Amino acid sequence: MINEQQIERIARDFAILDQLAPSEAPLIYLDNAATTQKPAVVINAISNYYRHYNANVHRGAHFLSEKATVAFEQARNTIAQWLGAAASEEIIWTKGTTEAINLVANSWGRCALAPGDLIVLSEMEHHANIVPWQLVAEATGARIAAIKLTADFTLDQAHYRQLLEQKPKLVALAHVSNTLGTINPIKQMVAQAKAAGAVTLVDGAQAVSHLSVDVQQLDCDFYAFSGHKVFGPTGIGVLYGKKALLDAMPPWQGGGEMITQVSFAGTSFNRLPFKFEAGTPNIAGAIGLAAAVRYLQSLDTNALELNQKTQFNAIFDWLQQESRITLFSRREDNVGIVSFALNGEHHQDIGTLLDQQGVAVRTGHHCTMPLMNVLGVKGTVRASLSIYNRAEDVAGFIRAMEKVLSILD
Repeated sequence: MINEQQIERIARDFAILDQLAPSEAPLIYLDNAATTQKPAVVINAISNYYRHYNANVHRGAHFLSEKATVAFEQARNTIAQWLGAAASEEIIWTKGTTEAINLVANSWGRCALAPGDLIVLSEMEHHANIVPWQLVAEATGARIAAIKLTADFTLDQAHYRQLLEQKPKLVALAHVSNTLGTINPIKQMVAQAKAAGAVTLVDGAQAVSHLSVDVQQLDCDFYAFSGHKVFGPTGIGVLYGKKALLDAMPPWQGGGEMITQVSFAGTSFNRLPFKFEAGTPNIAGAIGLAAAVRYLQSLDTNALELNQKTQFNAIFDWLQQESRITLFSRREDNVGIVSFALNGEHHQDIGTLLDQQGVAVRTGHHCTMPLMNVLGVKGTVRASLSIYNRAEDVAGFIRAMEKVLSILD
């Protein structure tokens, strides 16, 4: 049973939600797939770093640097344990999912891929898991094939098995679609890819705030996510990689921190994870992300899952019964994202009318243009739920949509 008081207490941890939109309507934030809001403990952790022990890490001989280094590496340990990594050195700090995938593409991909090698993606991928591989494919002569989407917004597993028969070198897939909300059977798909001899990368940007992720259980080679999708700050992300692969990969960026010795005769590189962390890192971001993870771990995840499912079903049911609305999401195996179109109307107009009533949603192609082509639309309206969304948010969204329908009738 949902404890509404618990959800209300969680919502109060996010001060930004307690405000009115420019229209004087209460803010209803349903753009969580784009970025989640930040609880007070995250904001305080970042502020505390800058107020009390702001210093560069690993390099200083003074107490501020030592304190910053301890907090920074403790943050890495927190993420490693949360993801189920075998060791903290398998956790590489990045700016986000995009940089993490680019790191793998440019370090592993440019060394491992050769002319004719197959890279398997899917039609539901975010641009961040398409464009880096296109660039590497152009440079190496590799080729790309995409798993087809089925009519019920899942990946065509029969087509996937056909592609695996071609012995791809890499399979890179979204754990969850940022546009459709579909949860892919990623453990099964990773196992099939590995049986075919492929290296596997999972884009976990939309999964980590909704699902329990254990990278050793998934047995993926790489897993990437962004901090701002899981209640942490922007500009920080994580690449998990198996140690044997990371050890074998060359550095991607050069500079300070990623070296042990530099001379004009040659340079030797630092050990993991520092080999891939050139320059001053986002120290505050890492500390803030660890605070976000600890916050999430302190909550009753079963209650949150039940609440989110209840609110999602309410939105889905209302949209489904409206004859003028076309849904581009499925109810089953969904993290709480619903994409839809109002027939004959531009998606941006819907978003504007909702915004005028204090409802924040996302409109457009959601960085999934190939998926939009498959769906046969230019863009959709996307409402995405998170842990702080309450029944009153859903009721407000439905009232706002009813007004939209009446205006555009």
